[in-house]
Amino acid sequence: MKIGRVLWNGAPRLALIDEPQQSALLVEGELANHPNPVLAVIERGLSAAQLMALGTTPVPLAGLAFLAPLSALVRNVFAVGKNYHDHALEFDKSGYNATTSSASAIPTHPQFFSKATGTLAGPRDAVRFDPAHTASVDYEGEIGVVIGRRCRNVSKAQALDQVFGFVALNDVTARDLQKNHAQWFLGKSLDTFCPLGPWIGTPESTPIETLRVRTWVNGELRQDAPISQLIFDVPTLIETLSRGTTLLPGDILATGTPVGVGLGFNPPRFLRHGDRVRVAVTGLGELDNPIEAP
Repeated sequence: MKIGRVLWNGAPRLALIDEPQQSALLVEGELANHPNPVLAVIERGLSAAQLMALGTTPVPLAGLAFLAPLSALVRNVFAVGKNYHDHALEFDKSGYNATTSSASAIPTHPQFFSKATGTLAGPRDAVRFDPAHTASVDYEGEIGVVIGRRCRNVSKAQALDQVFGFVALNDVTARDLQKNHAQWFLGKSLDTFCPLGPWIGTPESTPIETLRVRTWVNGELRQDAPISQLIFDVPTLIETLSRGTTLLPGDILATGTPVGVGLGFNPPRFLRHGDRVRVAVTGLGELDNPIEAP
């Protein structure tokens, strides 16, 4: 299934997405007014058939305003740096990497960091920042993994069984803060710096091997890579992260960004007021976020 939240008659509603029919089914019953309905679906392990049994109202996709699938994050987003070969090289050559030397451009272990819960933004929301605070805001189109059950010490063989689905996200980053503070949390965690959505696709509707991420800035294609190009694949990431950390239903794991980010150009092409960034992942719709930095 493909599941998300939309605005309907001025109120947020839980929706099942049918792309071929260009329609959405608004779920009725108790979940119609739940404050975080997609999280409730994940935590309860509900199927599309169970949701449809609650009653649905069909509406056309055209004109629907999508919200972030989760109205609030369970906790910080787990994210991975330098997880595509060519991006690892462009990052190390950029002069913005203050954490490792060029001799270790390609990591030997996954490099995890986190983004604060306040970074959450919807698929059409503005990404906002103060140019006096940061002058080098960059885009990072990524494939997000949504954890489906509480788990710990998961093997690679069992890792995908813990996944509820996949989602498009943009790991927006202030490169100067990332470099100046010699760590990644501050530069990754400004408010609105994690657009998410427009919906989550479960593995049977969006098989992992079909996923491909593309990013456009002002209509120019900047990033284009299949998930098969990850240095550390999703099972490896889940196995590594869960060894000593309990993962929770609704946790988001951002798998890394491919080559083509703004810092990779000469000179760098960072985001400015009035820009628009689109991120699309196969079968998961598109983010389309304006940049506001007045």
